[in-house]
Amino acid sequence: MRRLLFLMPVIAFMLVAAAFLAGLGRDPSKLPSTLIGKSLPAFNLPPVRAGDVGLKSQDLSSGQPALLNVFASWCVSCRVEHPMLLELKAEGVPVQGLDWKDEAADGARYLAQNGDPYTLVGNDRTGRAGIDLGVAGVPETFVVDRKGQVRYKHIGPIAPEDWVRTIKPLLDRLRAES
Repeated sequence: MRRLLFLMPVIAFMLVAAAFLAGLGRDPSKLPSTLIGKSLPAFNLPPVRAGDVGLKSQDLSSGQPALLNVFASWCVSCRVEHPMLLELKAEGVPVQGLDWKDEAADGARYLAQNGDPYTLVGNDRTGRAGIDLGVAGVPETFVVDRKGQVRYKHIGPIAPEDWVRTIKPLLDRLRAES
């Protein structure tokens, strides 16, 4: 009996260690999205800047594939990703922005200081649209087809290799389907 009592914590530790080891082999950026193949949830966000039009989910079903980039002024990784988004804009890639859990004035200041890569940008101060999209953190980018259906979700900053290997080929294929 004493031997069993001694072995119980050792066995429990081994089970917990095995669970942690199994988790080390998983890539946290490869979280599946329940939205893949489904329409974007409905949202109608106010603009980050006075005089702009904001962003509605219908804006992403306008007949051409686009990216929906979720960002925030307080996000360090978003600053890393931002030059890539500006390059995409220069290449003519339509990118819509969703300023997540941020004050509109802070989002506007961030875009004024760093450049605005977005065709349209809306402020999701409460985070409700992000929750409906399944956003866990920023940045996250969704590839949306011409009908407004989510075709891919990228978690984390878009690096040049992500663009070349995954996102650009998907956008090219979606454009060809149009």
